[in-house]
Amino acid sequence: MIVREYIDARDRQAVVSLWKQAFGYSSPHNDPLFAIDQKLKFGDGLFFVATETDELLGTVMAGYDGHRGWIYSLAVIPGRRNHGVGAALLRQAESALVAKGCPKVNLQILDTNAATIGFYEKQGYIVEPRISMGKKLHPPAKPR
Repeated sequence: MIVREYIDARDRQAVVSLWKQAFGYSSPHNDPLFAIDQKLKFGDGLFFVATETDELLGTVMAGYDGHRGWIYSLAVIPGRRNHGVGAALLRQAESALVAKGCPKVNLQILDTNAATIGFYEKQGYIVEPRISMGKKLHPPAKPR
């Protein structure tokens, strides 16, 4: 297994397929194609895939704003879950964040997703006494 940076022309179709299967997002802002395009605009090198003989095994995206790092879209194909793929992807994302000077990383999980919570706890993450809040922003109108 190799963990490497995402390559759009090579990985896009497989990532979209995996994310649709793993996350089943229904909101437009979570559309896999939109999410990939938005991430690529930053060019920050914080989007990774795990592959084996050209088969996509999993993905992870990270972000860093100079204050906190974030982990997003960690997904592994069903047949390779619980085989170290997710942990390897997470280590790669964390290492890349550390290299950028990131002192702390956060992530969000649905409180009903016990298996994912357990995975992150095994990786050293803890549940913090925080309330996660969000607001959907409408994109600005395109110039005419």
